[in-house]
Amino acid sequence: MAEALFVILSLLMLLGGAGVLFFRQPLHAGMSFIVSIIALAGLFALLSHTFLFMVQIILYAGAVITLMLFVIMVLNVQESVLPDESLQPKTLFIGVLCLAPIVIAVVKTLGTLPFKELYIVPGDFGGIELLGAKLFTTWVLPFELISVLLLVALVAAVILAKQKERG
Repeated sequence: MAEALFVILSLLMLLGGAGVLFFRQPLHAGMSFIVSIIALAGLFALLSHTFLFMVQIILYAGAVITLMLFVIMVLNVQESVLPDESLQPKTLFIGVLCLAPIVIAVVKTLGTLPFKELYIVPGDFGGIELLGAKLFTTWVLPFELISVLLLVALVAAVILAKQKERG
């Protein structure tokens, strides 16, 4: 049952990602992104990682994507304003050609791995206590560096937006 659910959620995630790439309308692409995020949350739930499951649903699908969709709808992007995508099939083909050797190598490597039975994870796995303890002890420096990077990106976005208003 868990394997079938994993396959279904993985396919939903891949289809949502393909929708983000191939839908021409930004609103449809945003809705596909929501499908991908909800499928990823399902995979977290399947892995017994309750905290990441809830964060994925509440924070990303509930807040961030809703904000993105709101901005897309407010901008009201018309079909005539969208860029010409006549080269999309060519660039997609080139991308598949570049990615094919990597996919082949990963599939060959996965084929050589020994088969192991699934096991039940410990009771404290996926809880917020263990995650918080690891995040603020072992991973405190990368956590703070990411927060500084996000702050710099936010300030840069505001500066760029102000320059566009003036110029």
